[in-house]
Amino acid sequence: MASPPPERPQAESAAWPSTSANSFRQQYIAHSTTTDSDIVEAAHAHEEMHSHDNMRRREFLATSSQVEGTSYASGEKTAVPSATGSPGTGTEYPSNENVNVSSSGGAAAMSDQTPAKDLPTPGHPVAATPSSEEAFEAEDYADDGKFQPIKTAATKDTTDKRPKMQSRGSGPMTEQDLFKALSRRKTNTSEHGSQLTPVVTQEEQAEISRLMSRMFGRDRRENSEEEKTRHVGLIFKNLTVKGMGLGAALQPTLSDPFLGLPRLLSALFSKGKTASSKPPVRTLLNDFTGCVRPGEMLLVLGRPGSGCSTFLKVLANQRFGYENITGDVTYGGTEFKEMEKNYRGEIVYNPEDDLHYATLSVKNTLSFALKTRTPGKASRNEGESRGDYVREFLRVVAKLFWIEHTLPTKVGNEFVRGVSGGEKKRVSIAEAMITRASTQCWDNSTKGLDASTALEYVESLRTLTNMAHISTLVALYQAGESLYECFDKVILIDEGRCLYYGSAEKAAAYFEGIGFERPARWTTADFLTSVTDPHERKVRDGFEDRIPRSAEQFEDAYRKSDAFRLAIEDAKDLEQEFEAQRKERLANRSEATKQKNYNLPFHKQAIECTNRQFLIMFGDRLTLGGKWGGILFQALIVGSLFFNMPQTSAGVFPRGGVIFFLLLFNALLALAELTDAFSSRPILLKHKSFSFYRPAAYAIAQTVVDLPLVLVQVLLFDIVVYWMAGLARTADQFFISVLILFVLTLSMYSFFRAIGALVGSLDVATRITGVAIQALIVYTGYLIPPQKMHPWFKWLIWINPVQYGFEALMANEFYNLDIECVPPNLVPQGPNASPQYQSCTLQGSQPGSTTVSGADYIRTAFTYERSHLWRNFGIIIAFWIFFVFLTMVGMELQKPNAGGGAVTIFKRGQAPKSVASAMNKGNAIEDEEKAGGTDGAKLSEEESSSSESGQLVKGVAKNEAVFTYQNVNYTIPVKDGSRTLLSDVQGYVRPAKLTALMGASGAGKTTLLNTLAQRINFGVVSGDFLVDGRPLPKSFQRATGFAEQMDVHEPTATVREALRFSALLRQPKEVPVEEKYDYCEKIIDLLEMRNIAGATIGKIGEGLNQEQRKRVTIAVELASKPELLLFLDEPTSGLDSGAAFNIVRFLRKLADSGQALLVTIHQPSSVLFEHFDELLLLKSGGRVVYHGPLGKDSRQLIDYFENNGAKKCEPSANPAEYMLEAIGAGDPNYKGKDWGDVWADSPEHEERGREIQQMIADRRNAATKSQTDDSRVFAMPLGTQVYTVVKRSFVSYWRTPEYMIGKFMLHIFTGLFNSFTFYHVGNASIDMQSRLFSVFMTLTISPPLIQQLQPKFLNFRNIYQSREANSKIYSWVALVTGAILPELPYSILAGTLYFVCWWFPALGRGATSFATGYTWLLLMLFEIYYVGFGQAIAAFAPNELLASILVPLFFLFVVSFCGVVVPFAALPHFWQSWMYYLTPFTYLLDGFLGVAVHDRPVICEESEFARFPAPPGETCDSYTQAFIAQAGGYVQTGVDGICQFCQYRNGDEFAAGFNIEYANRWRSFGIFAAFCVFNFVIVFVASWLFLGGTKTIARMFHAKAKKQEKELQQQQRNNEKA
Repeated sequence: MASPPPERPQAESAAWPSTSANSFRQQYIAHSTTTDSDIVEAAHAHEEMHSHDNMRRREFLATSSQVEGTSYASGEKTAVPSATGSPGTGTEYPSNENVNVSSSGGAAAMSDQTPAKDLPTPGHPVAATPSSEEAFEAEDYADDGKFQPIKTAATKDTTDKRPKMQSRGSGPMTEQDLFKALSRRKTNTSEHGSQLTPVVTQEEQAEISRLMSRMFGRDRRENSEEEKTRHVGLIFKNLTVKGMGLGAALQPTLSDPFLGLPRLLSALFSKGKTASSKPPVRTLLNDFTGCVRPGEMLLVLGRPGSGCSTFLKVLANQRFGYENITGDVTYGGTEFKEMEKNYRGEIVYNPEDDLHYATLSVKNTLSFALKTRTPGKASRNEGESRGDYVREFLRVVAKLFWIEHTLPTKVGNEFVRGVSGGEKKRVSIAEAMITRASTQCWDNSTKGLDASTALEYVESLRTLTNMAHISTLVALYQAGESLYECFDKVILIDEGRCLYYGSAEKAAAYFEGIGFERPARWTTADFLTSVTDPHERKVRDGFEDRIPRSAEQFEDAYRKSDAFRLAIEDAKDLEQEFEAQRKERLANRSEATKQKNYNLPFHKQAIECTNRQFLIMFGDRLTLGGKWGGILFQALIVGSLFFNMPQTSAGVFPRGGVIFFLLLFNALLALAELTDAFSSRPILLKHKSFSFYRPAAYAIAQTVVDLPLVLVQVLLFDIVVYWMAGLARTADQFFISVLILFVLTLSMYSFFRAIGALVGSLDVATRITGVAIQALIVYTGYLIPPQKMHPWFKWLIWINPVQYGFEALMANEFYNLDIECVPPNLVPQGPNASPQYQSCTLQGSQPGSTTVSGADYIRTAFTYERSHLWRNFGIIIAFWIFFVFLTMVGMELQKPNAGGGAVTIFKRGQAPKSVASAMNKGNAIEDEEKAGGTDGAKLSEEESSSSESGQLVKGVAKNEAVFTYQNVNYTIPVKDGSRTLLSDVQGYVRPAKLTALMGASGAGKTTLLNTLAQRINFGVVSGDFLVDGRPLPKSFQRATGFAEQMDVHEPTATVREALRFSALLRQPKEVPVEEKYDYCEKIIDLLEMRNIAGATIGKIGEGLNQEQRKRVTIAVELASKPELLLFLDEPTSGLDSGAAFNIVRFLRKLADSGQALLVTIHQPSSVLFEHFDELLLLKSGGRVVYHGPLGKDSRQLIDYFENNGAKKCEPSANPAEYMLEAIGAGDPNYKGKDWGDVWADSPEHEERGREIQQMIADRRNAATKSQTDDSRVFAMPLGTQVYTVVKRSFVSYWRTPEYMIGKFMLHIFTGLFNSFTFYHVGNASIDMQSRLFSVFMTLTISPPLIQQLQPKFLNFRNIYQSREANSKIYSWVALVTGAILPELPYSILAGTLYFVCWWFPALGRGATSFATGYTWLLLMLFEIYYVGFGQAIAAFAPNELLASILVPLFFLFVVSFCGVVVPFAALPHFWQSWMYYLTPFTYLLDGFLGVAVHDRPVICEESEFARFPAPPGETCDSYTQAFIAQAGGYVQTGVDGICQFCQYRNGDEFAAGFNIEYANRWRSFGIFAAFCVFNFVIVFVASWLFLGGTKTIARMFHAKAKKQEKELQQQQRNNEKA
């Protein structure tokens, strides 16, 4: 029998192996080719044999073939039934008799198929590395527990093939070298190569182990209770997960709420009870069994939607959102329930996104994680403080993952400049390492990284797994061979079924054994995923009718294999080890380690979170400064509005107004907390899952940070407004006002934060706050006095903290104020009036007195008392505490994103037949791919096009023009001058050729692509760009296709609609519409999208998956029939290997059809690379390294590099990786030749130059003028553009019911709230004021509505700006028109709903038909006004955040001067003279109020009369007759003979006090209509400026630019003549 292969270094549960899986795998694979000297050298380094406990593990990895029934481990027969299948069973694939499966993971050991590298050579001893224990014993510690300096290793000769670190032969190795070796280790061999050299020498490995032992070593372990009680290792048995849903759904529309009931009834009659039953349950994972040992890495493979994320989430104990989970999952022998309850911190799930605070530096991010995860004193080394631990761990982690240089840099995001994507990934890994979690799951974390960065990332994980002795599970979509070699085991999932689980090395052989052929140069991971794709897999001769085809058949084959039996045995072995581990844990467990959810006590968590919140805040000083600047500006406006109010009756109303304003402004500033709450939620949930802190501690930290922030903003606002307005100028009253404002603002911050914590989405939260703000404003007591409130809403004042604040501030201001009565409040007036026979119209006045006590005024008008001040202060604080408590509860209850499969959404009536019938029956769709769920390439026969792909290709338009470019240079201005991004680039793109544009990250690939496509609008571009030897026509951008890397589409459009939109507007107007649409159908068939043609594009998770979206992007460009060529930017980025293969296959099809394609691509596999005809290779600095044909098997490319001194390319190497390695791409330490210079001096370069010149000459003579000279910028006239874009916008609105229903509901709720607040308003003097405030409330509904509509506008603009503008599909005029028009009919409908809810129950009772009609017309105008107002703000805002911040600023400005907050007469002259007339709301109010109070008689209530005695000998009427004739009002004699004077006789007199006249109603209507038109003009102008108008203006005024433009035009004319 063959000798066993080298054993995987595996110690007992507490050991920390120093050997990487990589080095073990190298020994394993090289076993047959190792020389005697290698063995002797290795044997010297290894003296300690592993214990008997690992014998079964050794057997598991053995490669010798076993016969059914013989011993696998201990000689006993196994209980696994033999897999004897026969052709008669109905399963047409080989039985176990035909497929001889090895004991290692079930790989088939077929004599003629198994590669030589998989079989050990008999007789060789095992090569091994020093055990971790030996390495740790070499560590010297000082007596005081501190660390000694690292000792350098003895020098030793090493092989030349190792990567250079410093000088290999002589000098001492520094600590920096050690870290570099550890963090950058790579295999120096190809996947099939036989010669392997260890990357890290024994001395280096020992040094690295010694260094890492500081954090994970024996000394730390032996002194650490925490390390002794960890749950290492993971077993899952019979794991089945079920989730809700079909995998497909119908696109919701605005008609659904109205047609829902009829559809339900018809379904009930046609199908009975099943129609109304709940959605069916789908199996997401089916009966999985296996284990991941400590120190092992499991690779999870599968296409998107196959169940990889579900698998990782469930094993990471994130079970929320699934319908049912059965089976056992144990961690170190402990059940998942106990782990969830007591040991949450030991299991970690990392989503694919890097979630960090953008404004926090890398150092602070990691330091915070360390501080929250620092173990207790009992688990730290003796004498090691918390600070020592944090500093040492941070130093080691930063060096290990190569992020030392980034420590002071912000992490950053799309708005904040920070570290690169690869560095951010490493920060995420470091953060996970800090958790020291025993089980870590990583979900597609290499998304968006290039191959070299992805390799660094996986190697870092490998290092982490070895060092920390943990179980790591990683899902990867595109795994190169060097990545694959880092893993011990692999699991392949398809449609929720396990197709293979076992040894990573034996996986390929297993699938070869059951009949699949692995093509040359295919990576193992690509081969494994390809077997699930009928388009991609290749079947061995003779196996055509025997291979498994469906996921069920694959699963069945696996379950009959020895791989499955060995998986069960492996799990049983680990279970026995778990028992020993459990006993050790119990022996070492103390009170401190009984629970390991959080390392810090709650109060310390709150302190650390508080410190971090301050760092986050000060990291974004610009926003903070901007906010405070805005507050100061607003304070100056408000202060000037209420400037120096008199202490007389004329200042009473404004005095209440300014206090109301103070409260309201500070309360509304807290609204910004909502967006913040939702943007930081994913980070909070990640940190919760990492057990850094309780969410409640975070809530407290936010509250603590509020204290200084709120104090600053309250002081900024209050100091300015308080003293400018002339409120009570005593120290105690000022500081009381500051105190009340301070606690109330804190309370409101916590109120909005609580809503954010308790509600699921920002959309719902916005609706709640919309109504809540109305309640807070109206039921404060200012707009309606408490005694006038209706009982059904009066209770709101008792739960309104703003009301308590208002009472406290009013009492504080008025309690000691004596108000001198002045006209017009002093009555009567005239030559015969004397003070003893006069009185005041203010409430609280006494007969015969011309002064009113402030205390009496607030008691009579508002029922307020000064004695309530401190009571109210206490109540506000109680509210604050209550809201903080609610926030804590809400944050604790928050769950991460619910698990479940992605859903494809179809337009009603356009789903494929199989999907439609499944949805009708309510069945889960068996094959989700057939629904377009994961792979649009799988078509059912009835729905697939009958045309063969060859025929389809013939139908695609061919390119004939040749595009050439020479001497292309591109420079951009930078701080210190300019920087060259492209240098002397030349080349061509020819029809029927697929050209790859490649280079390392940062070489300028995308920059060159954008330059060639004429999409650069910054910096200076020079060079000759020619089509058929002529200058580029105006139609160039329209006549070329450009498939962007980001798949930007209108989410509500179906695939067919997106293609038709592109074809209609981009193909020439001479082509009939039917022909354009027929061409779209050809493209749909060509790209195999027939079954998803009726599906809406949607967003990721709800709509098409990544691959399908990429196909749509390409199809949209093809539908335009590009006359010249097609550019594609990173079409395979972010896709799994199968999807990438499909996309490149489609591109090959297109090239074969005669299309000219130029494609940037990130380091493709050799399989993908073979599809390309030509290559343009760039190096950093934008210099050409190679340009020309690749040749068969890339021979021409390889010969060029080998002939110019590059190392020889191995036959099995990937040419794409070889060429990048040859030019030193991505290697900062590259010291070789400059390949840019080599190319510039090469004969190939000269040859390309001659070719280009020849092409230019040939094509200039051959091409007809009409082919390339199209002077139209846009293909279609403006009218067609506008019609098509408007139609698409209307469809988008129709298919976004949540937006429209939100809009309607907000109108209905606020309308009803307004009407029931002012229900059946009467005719008293205060009722006239109620009419005014009811109208004012109508104006206040606009801010939330504006914030709802702005994202829609910005979404349309973003799609236009990022894709459609560059392609010259339609003009910006069509965009703006298309964004405006759909809003108007819906707004008018919503406004009508509001009018019905508000007018008739409240103000319209007894109104004339004219008043009703006029009010409706004016309200419709108001609806149109706020649409224009909101879109105008959005038009010059760069993003949603700034647009939403600007809304309250502009709105308050417009509202402040309209005469409500401060009546016209009280406005300071400066504002009164111009701003009052410039405010549109002045005219809106004039129209609304003038009509609402016209001819309404005023009947004063008892408390509203001014009382005074008549002089002797006069009656009340005779005494006041002259005064009433002049000032208005009426008088009556009371029961005691006292004259009772009412200030107004009718509503028109009340309106006159606000400078409103009924006669001006149509003038006001006209002026307000003009403001509406003005808003839309601003939308057009601001959009034009934002979309490039500013540059046009700058060019007009820039003399040099004008001169250059003239020269360019002259040059073009000369070229055309030539």
